[in-house]
Amino acid sequence: MNNTIKHHYRILADGIWKNNPTFVMVLGICSALAVTNRVSNAVAMGIAVMFVTCATSVIVSLIRNITPRRIRMIVYTTIIATFVGITDQYLKAKYPAISERMGPYVALIITNCIVMGRAETFASINNPFMSFLDAIGVSIGYTLSLVSVSIVREILGFGTIWGYKIMGENWTSWVIMSISPGAFLVLGVYIWLLRSISRQKT
Repeated sequence: MNNTIKHHYRILADGIWKNNPTFVMVLGICSALAVTNRVSNAVAMGIAVMFVTCATSVIVSLIRNITPRRIRMIVYTTIIATFVGITDQYLKAKYPAISERMGPYVALIITNCIVMGRAETFASINNPFMSFLDAIGVSIGYTLSLVSVSIVREILGFGTIWGYKIMGENWTSWVIMSISPGAFLVLGVYIWLLRSISRQKT
């Protein structure tokens, strides 16, 4: 039992740290650059990707033994597109302001390598529970990455956190942090720091 629990924990933890999709595997970069100018956008994108990835992985795992190999990518894409459509419509109905700020990037989750990658490399060969653990771990890692970048960008770019002013009246916003080059800079620093820490531990 202990070995089973440890195995489950490792799958969950690997997606958060060892196989972090953004900082380690450098996947999902488009959204990391586009929606991390504010923390609220990053959280919304992270939750959206989490829902799509978990739902897709579970469905792919359930049908893994009856899906012909030659059409599997078409099947996976259809499943992903279905859940992305649900997510997009939900955001538009319940959170129109966030949906408008995020623009087309919710719909572009269909092309996110993280979702397809977990479906192809893990869910297609593992049971639904294991696939869900893998998906939730990777999704948490992805969300934490987006939030980490967005915290720095929103503070420096707008002087706020979640829209609330935290910097003084004399604060001069860093315009570069509100646009994509700022995301490149912050993301690069994070990747450098985390890889340096990983090398020191090994």
